[in-house]
Amino acid sequence: MAAGTEQELPLPEGTLRLTVSAATDLGMVRKVNEDSLLVETGLYLVADGMGGHSFGDRASQSVVSTFAAAAAKGGPLTPEVVVQTIHSSNETVVAMTDDDEAVSGTTLAGLALVRSETAHHWMAFNVGDSRVYSWDGRRLEQVTVDHSAVQELVDRGQITAIEASEHPHRNVVTRAIGVGHIVDPDSWLLPIAGNQLFLVCSDGLTKELDDDQVATILADRFRLPGDLTIAERLVEAALASGGADNVTVVVVEAELIGAPHSEGEGASDRDIPHHLEETGPRK
Repeated sequence: MAAGTEQELPLPEGTLRLTVSAATDLGMVRKVNEDSLLVETGLYLVADGMGGHSFGDRASQSVVSTFAAAAAKGGPLTPEVVVQTIHSSNETVVAMTDDDEAVSGTTLAGLALVRSETAHHWMAFNVGDSRVYSWDGRRLEQVTVDHSAVQELVDRGQITAIEASEHPHRNVVTRAIGVGHIVDPDSWLLPIAGNQLFLVCSDGLTKELDDDQVATILADRFRLPGDLTIAERLVEAALASGGADNVTVVVVEAELIGAPHSEGEGASDRDIPHHLEETGPRK
């Protein structure tokens, strides 16, 4: 499945023009695509149903449906609404469990345009090892931090990032939606400014392509052949590298036009609710 859309949003900060492409593929090995995605105006999600668990595809679809229902209520999203919807998604997936042995689960990564107190921001969020990246034209930066066993080892300095990519426990996530009655998402508020590009993806992409390979494809996106979207190009590259898992990608290109002049750029600390300042972008 692939999609490409053009969106335009009038904001007090200026007009936000969006070009969004999305693609998902079964991969070369799996028999069921347990990934799901959502592309709504100002809301972009990837959910990766957990392999080896019952109804992983239903779990990811349930999360997408819950967020779609929240977006359908209209009005601007807020950070609080996004967080509450994550908790509601968790409750729904937990309720799918038939007995103590049947567990449904999914990771989640997303990007939402939110209104927080005095300004609009991008809100990135995740549970598990699906990711959100930002691209500034030169550098690819992982915004989210994986909730995984190998990431914990990396954070403690016990293994390197390169060793993590080959570690036998690289598929073990430490947080997921639906595996417990409490879910602990991470979130980041990012300024809206100038030209920006965000990539939301399942680990089917990042386990086949390293950051340098992804960055090269993004840098070459204006030279894509035919009608191929950047999301399709990334998925095809993952398949060409082996495609051992389902792979899902959403790419959001944003341009803020006609922004009123103000001193400094980006969001000030006073614009960000204190309860959302617990985590920050990866350095």
